[in-house]
Amino acid sequence: MKMSILSILGLALAGLTFHAEAQVSAKTAKTPFVTTGPITLPLHFDHYYTYEQVGEALKALHAAYPKLTTLESVGKSEEGRDIWAMTVNNPATGAPSTKPGVYVDGNIHGNEIQAGEVCLGLLNRLLTLYGQNEQITKLVDRNVYYVVPVVNVDGRFHFLADASTSSSQRSIRIPVDDDRDGLLDEDGPDDLDGDGNICRLRRKDPFGVWKTDPEDPRLMVRIKPGEVGEWTLLGDEGIDNDGDGKINEDAEGYVDGNRNWGFNWMPPYVQSGAGAYPFQAKGLKALATFLVERPNILVVYAFHNNGGMFLRGPSTKLGEPMNARDVAVYDVLGKHAEKIVPGYRYLVSWKDLYATNGDFVDFTDNVVASYGFVGELFQSESESYRAPAKPGAAAPPPPAEGGFMGRNPDQERERILFNDKVVQGDLYRPWKPFKHPQLGEIEIGGWVKMSSRLPHPFMLNDLVYRNVSAVLFAASQTPEIKLEVLSVEKAGPELHRIRVRLSNPNAIPSMTHTAVQHQIHPKDTLKVEGTGLKVVAGGPIAMNPLEEITYKPHKPEIQFLQVPGYGKVEYSFLVSGKGKAHITYQSLKAGRAAVSAELK
Repeated sequence: MKMSILSILGLALAGLTFHAEAQVSAKTAKTPFVTTGPITLPLHFDHYYTYEQVGEALKALHAAYPKLTTLESVGKSEEGRDIWAMTVNNPATGAPSTKPGVYVDGNIHGNEIQAGEVCLGLLNRLLTLYGQNEQITKLVDRNVYYVVPVVNVDGRFHFLADASTSSSQRSIRIPVDDDRDGLLDEDGPDDLDGDGNICRLRRKDPFGVWKTDPEDPRLMVRIKPGEVGEWTLLGDEGIDNDGDGKINEDAEGYVDGNRNWGFNWMPPYVQSGAGAYPFQAKGLKALATFLVERPNILVVYAFHNNGGMFLRGPSTKLGEPMNARDVAVYDVLGKHAEKIVPGYRYLVSWKDLYATNGDFVDFTDNVVASYGFVGELFQSESESYRAPAKPGAAAPPPPAEGGFMGRNPDQERERILFNDKVVQGDLYRPWKPFKHPQLGEIEIGGWVKMSSRLPHPFMLNDLVYRNVSAVLFAASQTPEIKLEVLSVEKAGPELHRIRVRLSNPNAIPSMTHTAVQHQIHPKDTLKVEGTGLKVVAGGPIAMNPLEEITYKPHKPEIQFLQVPGYGKVEYSFLVSGKGKAHITYQSLKAGRAAVSAELK
């Protein structure tokens, strides 16, 4: 049917008016599971923190532990919100730059809010247990921690403050003309019933592909060939705000915070959500500066949701083959993480999940030169309501096909029972009739925004605790370099042979093998010097029965090296003269050490 320009304009204006009314009602709707009242320490994780409360929690931790913490704003978001970073370091054991750096962030996608809670949980554990728990105290004394709980601060704010689906508000808030009509972000979802959620729309339709689930009238299953349909799904709650005949086709963004980094970036026609150019997002550019200004960072964890995974790079096949010795390090960290967090899997991003360009962990692996993981938090199958397996019983059959939103019917039926029996109806809205201004008589219902990708608050504490423990295990494996003089022998008149060992009892080497291979940053140095002394020869000792020495032809007093994980390196120096020889080791990421030897 043809419509005049005036008719289209009138429909658009009517839609905009309705949209405004719906937004007002959404603002007044309360978001469940969110904390209220003042922040108290230690922090508790039986609820979610709003963006503002994350800032308050960080300030409370800083006020309580001023000697161990530094709190700063990395930069501002597109909407002017601060991106907070907290540094945890014990100055009594050295400056931050002299220690291995452990960087942890979360919530780069605005809807993935439990990632922020894991970051707060890490800070809470490091600070409130310092001096009380021996392991925690050692980890704080030995490493420095840089923690950014919320990267996409605008997204977190809007996900909790506005009506949303479980998957909306992910984008960096850079307007994008998704439907190419010259307007920006003008047709997103609308909270039609004012309950604070964006649920689903359906309409009675004998030609639809869905029918009511005979086991539960709230659910739907696909019809079989030859069956008469009952329902057509119309997408998420919303109206045609711009009068173009489409609903919800131009929501916020979409610039994906995990596709906009300046390593292996590809344009939008290759990588959806990439943005117009690398670091288009203000916050990501500021965060990249924060990272490269801290070259001691050696371990990176970026928390997302969901699926229950610890993902390592590379994020595309072009990054293969990864250095085999780095893979061995990842295997130690990833396989331990699988044991710490039951049900989570240690996987390779591009091969076991999907490929991404402009990925954050690819950036940190190849620019910052660190060992990086993406932690995909929460598994929806943990929302269980089932009888325990009988001893010796056969494994259950594979799930049946034909379920809603990619799930099989049995999974949906179990989830609705979990909703009914375990969380007293918090996660699902029964279908209700609604008079839509454009679609007519429809129904609204389904899973709410705090479902599907997020654990119910009663499950949150366990998720936080176990994933923090995975980070702490990785922190326990940062290099702990020991420098020692093994022997000082006379080699001639006023000539001595000094044998030096550098050892590391932990899994992570003093720098990544990829950094050595591609010369991403300078190697560690071992230097011998002293008043009246001259190093006439020096080099590494081969770890074989002959103990061959490869002498460095120029400036033998300075040796360039990497200390492996679970290993050692040894060096021999011929030094002429008498006096005290000062031997120093310095690493960009593994700290410093010094010893001396008396040459008589």
